[in-house]
Parts: sequence; structure tokens; C-alpha cells
Amino acid sequence: MPELPLDQVRTLLAVVDEGTFDAAAAALHVTPSAVSQRVKALEQRTGRVLLLRTKPVRPTESGEVVVRFARQLARLERDARAELGMRGAGEAASVSVAVNADSLATWFLPALTRIRQEPRICFELRREDEDHTAALLREGLVMAAVTSSPDPVPGCSVRALGAMRYLPVAGRDLAARLLTGPLAASLPEAPVVVFDRRDDFQDGFVRRLAGTSASAARTYVPTSEGFAEAVASGLGWGMLPEAQARPLLDAGRLVAFAPDRAVDVPLYWQQWKLDSPALATVAEAVVATAAEALRGPDAGRTGPGVGRTGPGVSRTGPAGSRRPESRSSRSSG
Repeated sequence: MPELPLDQVRTLLAVVDEGTFDAAAAALHVTPSAVSQRVKALEQRTGRVLLLRTKPVRPTESGEVVVRFARQLARLERDARAELGMRGAGEAASVSVAVNADSLATWFLPALTRIRQEPRICFELRREDEDHTAALLREGLVMAAVTSSPDPVPGCSVRALGAMRYLPVAGRDLAARLLTGPLAASLPEAPVVVFDRRDDFQDGFVRRLAGTSASAARTYVPTSEGFAEAVASGLGWGMLPEAQARPLLDAGRLVAFAPDRAVDVPLYWQQWKLDSPALATVAEAVVATAAEALRGPDAGRTGPGVGRTGPGVSRTGPAGSRRPESRSSRSSG
């Protein structure tokens, strides 16, 4: 089997990261001709076109495989240097993770705080939607992701984390004025808060309940914390993670107007199949915290016709639906 020369692999990664052959040459302190020759040699060796010669360049599907390998190789090299005592003074291990906004606003950061600090680990967190999360893993731009998809990205393993419960809630005054009587009649007319124009979660909830879309009176709030405050302030009703909704319910600022129609969204941890001590440490903390903060694997069976076992709203749905990995688009998982 032909080997993948490491200098060629690293060169391909440099071209992808820098965007052009000239910029990669400057970063590698070689000539643009040398960069071009290395990439061509690697393509000949693999028998695949690895780069689309656009500006900036883009890896092909085969190129993504090599780029991911290059990033994993760099990760292993850093880990080996650390174990050999070759890490620079104060240099920390770095772990990159893609995570949906609702998890980031509720349970995920506490997971990172429970990680032991020796050896020190720092983090690069990227808030992305489900489709982009998968692309980040495929391209090797992140080492792990909180996702709503149980289907592993090639080269990754998957572990179930539990289910995040979402409650249909509204400010107390709005609920008293507009959400009285049968919800199938009143909810489609009530103002609604949505994350952005791709957010279909509230619409899906109303479609299941009344066979129509949510009100055209919409307030767009593209942050998880801002979304919760907008609902509590009476700008419209919305679906909130239980962890965000509970303090506001206890304080009397929110009303759960359909408490028997909670939606449970299963979450998963995907990570590189890589023997990295730093990544293993992070995964252990994330799984342990999720077990405490999220509902168990059967949570989706609670509530009539909702959650992962029913025909209700799912953030693992088609493109454009609000899936939980992305409350950056509030369409995530």
C-alpha cells in the first residue's frame, strides 16, 4: 500500500488553511512551485483530486480525508511532545469542540470546569448548526461535537449523552391575554419568538397542534440567553430548554402553557477516533456532566406524541428545521 509522505500531507493542510498556494509557501518557507509539486505528487500517489483550485482553495471529499488525517497527526505530535516533556513552558493542550447554543448556555460550560487542570487544557468552542458541525468534523476543524445525530462522521465515534427537554412557555401577561381557551385556536395567533429565519421549531410545534404555522408576528433573537429573556419579557411565546425555563417559571415570569407537550431532543457526543489524553479527559467530563444535567435515554417517551419516539417536532429533521446543534441558527445536535 502506498504511503502518505508526511511533508506532502502537511503541505496540503497548509494550502487549505492558508487558502492559496502562495500563502502556504510563505507559511512553510518554501517556494510556491515546491508547494504545487508536493500537492500534485500527493494527488498522484492517492489517485484522487484533493483540491479544488478555487480562491480560496477547497478540499474535495477525498481531500477532506487527508486534511483530517493531517490535523489528527498534528494532534498526536503535540501529545507526544507533551509526554516527552518537550512542551514549551506554560503551553496548554488545546481541544476544539463544536456545540449547539442551547447546550452552551446551560450544561456544557460546567462540564469544562470539572476537568482537572494538570496537565492544563484550553478550549476552542465553535457554535454551529448540525450540517456545519458534521462538516467541521469531516474536515478535522474540530476534534469533537455535541450533536443531535447518532450517525457517526467517518473517523469518529459516537456516545449518547441524554435528552434535552424543551418546554412551550410564554410570559405570564401574554399567556393570560392570548393563550386562553383551546390552544389549537389561540396559539397560531399569538406572537412568537424565533431564533432566526431558519428556525422552524415553533412552527413545527404549532403544525402538530393545529395543522398550521405559528403567527406571522415574529421577534427574531439569535442568542440562547436573549431568546429566553425575550420570551420572559412578553415579546412572544417560544420553546425553551427546561434548564433555562425552570428559574423563570419559579420566579413567576413564565407560564408553561402546555406542560404535557414537552419536546425531548436526544444529544450525542462525536469525537475523533484518536488516542489523545486531552480529548479523552474532555469526553469523560462531558459525558459525566450530561448524565447529571440531561434526561436519560428513555426521556423521549414522556409526553403525548412528542420527543424522539413520536411524530412531533424534531431538531434532527430536514434542512431548515431548528435542530439543537445550532442555536447559532437555533436549528441544530
